[in-house]
Amino acid sequence: MPSLEFLVTSLVVVLIPGTGVVFTVSAGLSMGRRASLFASAGCTLGIVPHLLATVLGLAAVMHTSAMAFQTLKYVGVAYLLYLAIATWRDRSAFATQSVAVGNGAFGLVFKAFLLNILNPKLTIFFLAFLPQFISPTAASPTLQLLTLSAVFMAMTFGVFVLYGLLAHAFRTAVIESPRVQTWMRRGFAATFAALGMQLAASER
Repeated sequence: MPSLEFLVTSLVVVLIPGTGVVFTVSAGLSMGRRASLFASAGCTLGIVPHLLATVLGLAAVMHTSAMAFQTLKYVGVAYLLYLAIATWRDRSAFATQSVAVGNGAFGLVFKAFLLNILNPKLTIFFLAFLPQFISPTAASPTLQLLTLSAVFMAMTFGVFVLYGLLAHAFRTAVIESPRVQTWMRRGFAATFAALGMQLAASER
């Protein structure tokens, strides 16, 4: 059973706005409630490889390999800058209906997935974060690590869904004002660019 300290710390970590939150809020505002759910799912799936890397011990390899970290980091930077440019150049009006199930939904999940899988700092974060809550007397540390990972993922999905639904609640006011749409789009673009620059400047 996860400790209260783990639950509180995880909640604080998940609540801190990052690239995933920005993407989910953007989806909720521009495409509606269902789009924010797909974005939340994609962002949550994007942390699975990082958690698996930690569980399997691969994170230790990345932690000691500057080349592995730098390569993945700059791929992530390039993707964030791509999102920034695409968002800035998008001149279409925000949709008035939720995204339909199909290629649009899959594309949204895939973009959100890439956003998190291409952030190497997540692997380093889980390497430093999760072991702190593993009991040295646990019968199966691996099982405990998997349990904590599952709880963290569930909290991530729940919080992201909440962010998306809150964005959807303000959607009507945004859609009725083209001026607000323009500034919101520019704000998201600038945020994606800033997050990319922050990732580029980060150290191991």
